Amino acid sequence: MRLVVIGGVAAGLSAASRARRLDSSADIVVLEKGFTISYSACGLPYFLSGEVKRQDQLMVHTPEYFQTERNIRVRIDAEVSAIEHGRREAVLASGERIKYDKLVIATGARPDLEKVQGTATAHVFALHTFEDAGRIAQFLADRKPKTAAVIGVGYIGLEAAEALRANGLRVRVIDANADVLGREDPALTKLVRQHLERFGVTVECGVRIGDVSSLNEEMVLVAVGLRPNVELAAAAGVRIGRTGAIEVNDRMETNLGSVYAAGDCAEAMHRVSGRPVYVPLGTTANKMGRVAGANAAGVRERFAGITGTSIVRVCGLGIGLTGFSVAQAKREGFDPVSAQIGSKDRAAYFDGRPTGVELVADRRTRRLLGGVITGEQGVAGRVNVVAAALAAAMTVDDFLDLDLAYAPPYAPVWDPLLVAGQQLIKLLN
Repeated sequence: MRLVVIGGVAAGLSAASRARRLDSSADIVVLEKGFTISYSACGLPYFLSGEVKRQDQLMVHTPEYFQTERNIRVRIDAEVSAIEHGRREAVLASGERIKYDKLVIATGARPDLEKVQGTATAHVFALHTFEDAGRIAQFLADRKPKTAAVIGVGYIGLEAAEALRANGLRVRVIDANADVLGREDPALTKLVRQHLERFGVTVECGVRIGDVSSLNEEMVLVAVGLRPNVELAAAAGVRIGRTGAIEVNDRMETNLGSVYAAGDCAEAMHRVSGRPVYVPLGTTANKMGRVAGANAAGVRERFAGITGTSIVRVCGLGIGLTGFSVAQAKREGFDPVSAQIGSKDRAAYFDGRPTGVELVADRRTRRLLGGVITGEQGVAGRVNVVAAALAAAMTVDDFLDLDLAYAPPYAPVWDPLLVAGQQLIKLLN
């Protein structure tokens, strides 16, 4: 069996590696159009900030590693220009044809630069690939800009703003959306804006930038979201879902037999709403890739879906998100109720720091729908608890029965999650 994987980053290499572990005799070929594979894209902002000293520290594996250690052929500079599924062939831009029995499409996503004009100039950047980070670092070293505009208030935009501020630049963050992180949460937006302003970063939401040439800053970083790379798949007859990404089932199968899709080019099922969503995150890409590789190798596995869990650091403030906000829950047909509390992340005599918790539940069923955790410490652990509760379809009553750990160096006797849950119960009752 020959498995061809299009895409050599998170989802693609996860699929290839999983298939190899399950089928030692398969002929596995990964085709990557770029020159860099298997790197931590999520670490790129921290290279720019100087916390990661060398860019090569973000590299995980080389093509040679996959060949010698895993018996997987990884070809770089191998752009696929067409998929001819009737012939079971992937056609490279060079004209070479590569036969396959099974195919995994992991073409990822690209910055949605079409939303902004004037991006093809030397001082305008995206931060999406390994090469992007190298170009930005070189520009900072050579040109030594004093000011920067970041267009976008999502994860990449906020992380980039922190990284540029760490380089001593005056930073302005601009976005046409009214709220940060795509959350539709005015309270969270206010918190983030006030926090960034304490660090000298200006945040302007609800401001549309049609052309970056109108900006006075010495450099511009565009982070207005991602667009799934589906053109290759669509031309081959692969069905595109309502989100604009490739439609797959829980085995990562497309509508074409023996063709799978995974990662930032594909939809995922939201475990709270039961509907397909497009949430391009590295954790999701790796999990989807594993499932695609397993099924391509003949082992039936399923991807249960996501709750959209993520975490971002913004100038020392951790922000953890999972599930839906009130506005998003309403749009999904729920009748949401939310409770917001402020507490300490651990005992006061252990220098407990402020932490915020918001929990959202459905009034009719009392099921938890989402949550936001903010603070300097303990954010990842708490948002993961909420994510697990969402995956288990817990009610708020179930949530309050959780036996959460307590010790003064780590948490107060009443964890902020349970305090928020108690407040939510009062509102529901």
